[in-house]
Amino acid sequence: MTTLRLVLGDQLNAAHSWFRTPRADVLHVMMEVRSETDYVRHHAQKVLAIFAAMRAFATALQAAGHRVRYLRIGDADNRQSFAANLAQVAAECGATRFERMEADEWRVERLLDEAAQALGLPWEVVGSEHFLADRAELAQRFATKVPRMEFFYRDMRRRHRILLDADGGPVGAAWNFDAHNREKWPGDPPAPDWPWRGHDRSALWDEIVAAGVRTLGAPHADALCWPTSRREARAGLAHFIEHALPHFGRYQDAMSTRSTTLFHSGLSFALNLKLLHPREVIDAAVAAWQAGKVELASCEGFVRQILGWREFVRGVYWARMPGYATGNALDARRPLPAWYWSGDTRMACLRHAIAQSLDTAYAHHIQRLMVTGNFALLAGCDPEAVDAWYLGIYIDAFEWVEMPNTRGMSQFADGGVIASKPYAGAASYIGKQSDYCKACAYDPRRRHGADGGKPACPLNSLYWDFLLRHEARFARNPRMAMPYKAWAKMAPAERAATLAQAARYLERLDTL
Repeated sequence: MTTLRLVLGDQLNAAHSWFRTPRADVLHVMMEVRSETDYVRHHAQKVLAIFAAMRAFATALQAAGHRVRYLRIGDADNRQSFAANLAQVAAECGATRFERMEADEWRVERLLDEAAQALGLPWEVVGSEHFLADRAELAQRFATKVPRMEFFYRDMRRRHRILLDADGGPVGAAWNFDAHNREKWPGDPPAPDWPWRGHDRSALWDEIVAAGVRTLGAPHADALCWPTSRREARAGLAHFIEHALPHFGRYQDAMSTRSTTLFHSGLSFALNLKLLHPREVIDAAVAAWQAGKVELASCEGFVRQILGWREFVRGVYWARMPGYATGNALDARRPLPAWYWSGDTRMACLRHAIAQSLDTAYAHHIQRLMVTGNFALLAGCDPEAVDAWYLGIYIDAFEWVEMPNTRGMSQFADGGVIASKPYAGAASYIGKQSDYCKACAYDPRRRHGADGGKPACPLNSLYWDFLLRHEARFARNPRMAMPYKAWAKMAPAERAATLAQAARYLERLDTL
């Protein structure tokens, strides 16, 4: 009697009840498969780090006495799909039962259901024992109407008794301190070093290349700077709490050419692989505030990302899939400019954010939302292409968290399920939050034309063109009233010149 238990690459939760006691009648199976490396083109560091973390987890399970069957990407008997490998291993071990955890992605959940049915064995699906909100409950709650994230977040604070006073209200007499967290970083205090030092994964990279896996971005296989074990993830958490969280709040929306990470934690990859539990991350931040080591605004801002936003987008995803994946409310059809894969653009903000992403597989949330996402939104790029780019290039991108952030928050392709307005911005926002504009080939002050040989920043004319293209949808939105009033007050000649400039830029996006 052998139970076959599947452990996926984003299910590396050492605290899961499956792993409390080794059982002779249980065989855990883990696999590196082309069906997962190839459904989009992933960043090289993403493939490297996930495989390295999987291998480390399998080794730890075996050292603890668990039976593990591990299929590497280049193994001759690896049939490169979940269903084929499960059938093969089940036959090898004479499996009489199949068990798996809930998959986080709708696509994978369907594949595994089909694989389980094909096995013809009794089977069971258990929870991942990771998230703070129940998936089925969220899917039912969000099925007809999705609440605004702020109210969901407040409910989660109450439910989990986090940052509450003795009367059950928010500590500090406010639920949200976001207004305190929008400063531009002047260069001081200095941004801390990245917490992880490089591992040499050259041999693993050679295996990946030999297997024919196609990737994007720089592998940096000789010095991979991402956590691939729980020990490394916990060390990264401790580093963040001590060195970055004290300044995270004030500068969480800042961007700079002098630091790619500023005061961000970089923990999303470890969280999404389940090397860390969200509650331990939240508790560490709250403990630092209680000890007087960080201000409440910094603590609350970070807690909101984990307890609020991360759990919220998961609820949206599972309530609205599979239809959510086809949303294109603004009828955006243009392809992404070619420089999204090279960073070869004269726009300094996009050049920096994309080059950084290709080099490190990382950009923080404002770079993703207000630089790369903002341009794609203004230019009317197809959300299908935008989705694939984000899902591939970022090391922490798994569909359940990437898609609501991209189609919803960034591209408004869901028609307002997540956001009450599009997050569109002109050059003034970039200049307010960063130093990108200082060395740019474009003039951030101009909507059209050129001044001393410096042409107008494309973001400015494209911003107004976007508002005019979608005036019927957004003009009556109270949160959009100010820009539409400003447009109405603009001289007719200025409006015409601005729209003409936008049309010229839209005709040659690949050359900007």
